[in-house]
Amino acid sequence: MKRKILASTVLLCCFIALIAVIADLNGKWTGVIKTPDGNDLPVTYNFKIDGNKLTGTAESPAGQVTVDDGTITGDDFKFKVTVDGNDYPHTGKFYSAADSCGLDIDFGGQKIHTTLKRAPADK
Repeated sequence: MKRKILASTVLLCCFIALIAVIADLNGKWTGVIKTPDGNDLPVTYNFKIDGNKLTGTAESPAGQVTVDDGTITGDDFKFKVTVDGNDYPHTGKFYSAADSCGLDIDFGGQKIHTTLKRAPADK
């Protein structure tokens, strides 16, 4: 009986920790992408989490696109954005202690890495 209670408690704690990580990814994140041609592209991602589904938008000086086919598992997430008919897969990892995300973007076979930081709350 004690073993069942302990196992249930451990599972509940893991579930609560998972929910806390998922909830923390919600919101606005900013960073700079160094494009394959060497330019710096400022970006803003607005993430929305519903269960293990990740949606939202990605913005740059070129405009705004939607975050599509997004999923989140623990502190790992993935999604794609489509720009001018081209899909750009993104994979990332959320670091709650640093309030940042590591993000890898596939630009047609060339991997680009950037770090996103949580944007300050609008006042």
